[in-house]
Amino acid sequence: MVITMQQLKTQPSRIFGKVRKGQEMAVSYKGKICAKIVPFNVDLANNNNLDNELFGIWKDRDDMNEPSQYVRQIRKARKLC
Repeated sequence: MVITMQQLKTQPSRIFGKVRKGQEMAVSYKGKICAKIVPFNVDLANNNNLDNELFGIWKDRDDMNEPSQYVRQIRKARKLC
């Protein structure tokens, strides 16, 4: 189903109610589709696979086991004037 930005602004609960039931929505702005709203897969989030899916490019890096230490190391190397 295609909805407009105006409908998204004025009727968000109705639109997200339909999305919760499984319907996908395409959002149009000035007559062109610019976004898609899809239902969130709850099973995926409960299995903690969401982290791997979103940040999978970093999973093989051994130097990033502890993120705070990694960031501290990067900041330490910078010299601020």
